[in-house]
Amino acid sequence: MYQWRKFEFFEEKNSGVGKKANKIAEEEEEEKVIECCSSGRGKLVIGYNDGTISLLDRGLNFNFSFHAHSSSVLFLQQLKQRNFLVTIGEDEQISPQQSSMCLKVFDLDKMQPETSTSTATSSSSTTTPDCIGILRIFTTQFPQAKITSFLVLEEAPPILLIAIGLDNGCIYCIKGDIGRERITRFRLQVDDNSPITGLGFRVDGQALQLFAVTPASVTLFSLQNQPPKRQTLDHIGSTVNSVTMSDRLELIIGRPEAVYFYEVDGRGPCWAFEGEKKFLGWFRGYLLCVIADQRNGKNTFNVYDLKNRLIAHSIVVKEVTHMLCEWGNIILIMADKSALCIGEKDMESKLDMLFKKNLYTVAINLVQSQQADAAATAEVLRKYGDHLYSKQDYDEAMAQYIHTIGHLEPSYVIQKFLDAQRIYNLTNYLEKLHEKGLASKDHTTLLLNCYTKLKDVGKLNIFIKSEDGVGEHKFDVETAIRVCRAANYHEHAMYVAKKAGRHELYLKILLEDLGRYDEALHYISGLEPSQAGVTVKEYGKILIEHKPVETIEILMRLCTEDKESVKRGSSSAYISMLPSPVDFLNIFIHHPESLMDFLEKYTTKVKDETQVEIHNTLLELYLSNDLNFPSVSQADKDEDLNLRALGKVVADRKDSAKENDRLERRDKGLRLLKSAWPSELEQPLYDVDLAIILCEMNAFNEGLLYLYEKMKLYKEVIACYMQAHDHEGLIACCKRLGDSGKGGDPSLWADLLKYFGELGEDCSKEVKQVLAYIERDDILPPIIVLQTLSRNPCLTLSVIKDYIARKLEQESKLIEEDRRSIDKYQEDTLAMRKEVEDLRTNARIFQLSKCTACTFTLDLPAVHFMCMHSFHQRCLGDNEKECPECAPEYRSVLETKRSLEQNSKDQDQFFQQVKSSKDGFSVIAEYFGKGIISKPSNGPTGALRSGNASSSTGL
Repeated sequence: MYQWRKFEFFEEKNSGVGKKANKIAEEEEEEKVIECCSSGRGKLVIGYNDGTISLLDRGLNFNFSFHAHSSSVLFLQQLKQRNFLVTIGEDEQISPQQSSMCLKVFDLDKMQPETSTSTATSSSSTTTPDCIGILRIFTTQFPQAKITSFLVLEEAPPILLIAIGLDNGCIYCIKGDIGRERITRFRLQVDDNSPITGLGFRVDGQALQLFAVTPASVTLFSLQNQPPKRQTLDHIGSTVNSVTMSDRLELIIGRPEAVYFYEVDGRGPCWAFEGEKKFLGWFRGYLLCVIADQRNGKNTFNVYDLKNRLIAHSIVVKEVTHMLCEWGNIILIMADKSALCIGEKDMESKLDMLFKKNLYTVAINLVQSQQADAAATAEVLRKYGDHLYSKQDYDEAMAQYIHTIGHLEPSYVIQKFLDAQRIYNLTNYLEKLHEKGLASKDHTTLLLNCYTKLKDVGKLNIFIKSEDGVGEHKFDVETAIRVCRAANYHEHAMYVAKKAGRHELYLKILLEDLGRYDEALHYISGLEPSQAGVTVKEYGKILIEHKPVETIEILMRLCTEDKESVKRGSSSAYISMLPSPVDFLNIFIHHPESLMDFLEKYTTKVKDETQVEIHNTLLELYLSNDLNFPSVSQADKDEDLNLRALGKVVADRKDSAKENDRLERRDKGLRLLKSAWPSELEQPLYDVDLAIILCEMNAFNEGLLYLYEKMKLYKEVIACYMQAHDHEGLIACCKRLGDSGKGGDPSLWADLLKYFGELGEDCSKEVKQVLAYIERDDILPPIIVLQTLSRNPCLTLSVIKDYIARKLEQESKLIEEDRRSIDKYQEDTLAMRKEVEDLRTNARIFQLSKCTACTFTLDLPAVHFMCMHSFHQRCLGDNEKECPECAPEYRSVLETKRSLEQNSKDQDQFFQQVKSSKDGFSVIAEYFGKGIISKPSNGPTGALRSGNASSSTGL
């Protein structure tokens, strides 16, 4: 053991014990001898040879004392769980048959006053703890012998297990509640005539065992068995005070040649500490030994750290009588009643001491053995690593730094090894950092860069491909892929992306780095529809550029449902979840031909009413002159300029193909305009306004004419013909659209006549055709026709001569008819006026002899009406004011007049009739003729009404 280093991990604290005892001894003129000691629950308990027990506090100051036994206190033990004190001492012998040796149990929490008289005839009042139990140790069944050892085990309160070792090789055991005298006794036999020098309890779960040591043997009793099972562990023992128990429940025995450890299965390790072992103890993992040196007669107190193989403290002491541990200190009581307190230094002080001596391995072992926190351990390892780094021992330094992962900032280590250009050590550190899941994106980048610089493909494979489980990576996936791509390790980057389910990154490598378009398409085909849709949106431009046909097939599978699934009956919810082709339009931005192909296939396979946007896009493609989106055309202006610079020959070759393609697309566009607007739908399956704009922008007259005609915008239709100067088509269109009998608009002929009147060229043939239709349907009055055609200086009078002649002839006939009607109305008016005058001035003679109603002979009373109808009064009933025969006609006239008066108030209807009539003047004349808009008369209307002017005669 001379190789063991010595350190001062403990410091001495000098205190004196016995000051109060000396003082008491002086007063009582006697000297007390310390027989036994114990510690626990924050106090020291000392038993004297006069039966007195004293209690000391943490400062080793006297607290109080009491008389426990009348003669001497031989053994005592302070319990830990309860504040009980168990003592063995000599008391007065009551009878010769009974032994004076007693066991007592004191409750130190219960104090009571006690009055005692001293030998000096002076009385003093003290306090004593309550004695809750007194037990005679020796009985007839357990004969008396000298007690050599004593030990108490606290089981479940209030049960105690007391083992008393005797000089005859026996162990008396007492178990139970001593306060209630509920106990059992049993005896264990070790050796014949060999004193029991040491005892030790071992409790492991339900197993309760007792070590017993004699000078000649070491024995183990299993007390859970009945009867207890005995097992001899060794045939060599030890003396008194050289037996103790470790915190790992090992029995420790000190002999002159060594210190031995015993477990339940026999002797364990031994430590060759030479010298007589006066005392053995165990304190916080340290072995305490008081060793007597036979050569110089001195006693040395050593504190051994067995795990780290060092002497934590060593000091020469006087003769030691007792050794205790309390308050985190070791207390040695000497024969002269002085005490030596030794306390352990704090961890920081011990480590500083080791660091000054560069004993880093000892420091590491120390913090690990004393179960220091991980941060403290990491700090020691860091300092050790710094020490090795300063000595340029980079491998060992890195080994220490690796142990600090999780506590030391990685940048501290990385910076050191970047400066030293120790890339191998740095790689090792970064690998460990990733294994513990503490690496950041930067650490992953650095590690992969290390692999690539070292060209260590094997380690790169292990790092990338050795992960367990799908998607469980100890590194940042995006960072790993980025670094591998930059270093041209594309296969590794693809592996990581595929395993992590990062489909977009996997495809990015395939398409942008490797150009494996077929493989990318195959990979997309195997994805879920939602994932496939996302990847196609992102990388569809590249795929369309290199593999348009295959890409369109994938898009068709994504956007349409298979016929088989339709037959099985798919829910509408699933169909609504399918992506729309509109979502993928952006990938065709530079390839409109492929887009047209894709949309044509889609519209052919899928027929629904939600294709407005698709049809709009198709129309834009069909009607575009250059087959490009406006944005693309604008972006490619520079390219077109460069192409024109190549020469006119190249352009001429392309013109024919372009023209054929343009005509073919326009045919498709016209078919789409017609097919997407079936007759049963009010609105088409495309945006009409957009379609019109496209037709106008690209001068597609066929489509424009169809849309105007479909929307009944006939004036816009003929405007298109007018712009094209297509006179033949213009007249044909008016024949088709201007026939009022077929729902057409006759006003188109008026517009057409106006057009020819303002044309400024000879169009006599066309004007004659127009005048024929105007004359047939009487659309315009001749004066308007003359004013319109007079604006064209190229037209002669011969064009309208026949038309004017026919119109004058018609007008003459109408005038003649009107004159005859006027003469007739004047004659009727004169007759009516004469009749009215006659009624006002002359008497009327009634000569009817029969009743108009019943045709019987007229008798009185009778009623005669001015209309020359006569009735019996009984035939009229209550209605004597109007003629029953003329009243219906009169009422109809009144109703007609009232209706006309009501209509005169409806101005909208009047103006509507004027506007819609061929001759508005005739409507106004009709209103005047009916008296609707004449000035109303405020005078009396008179009583000469044909139906109401009556005269009743009696008699």
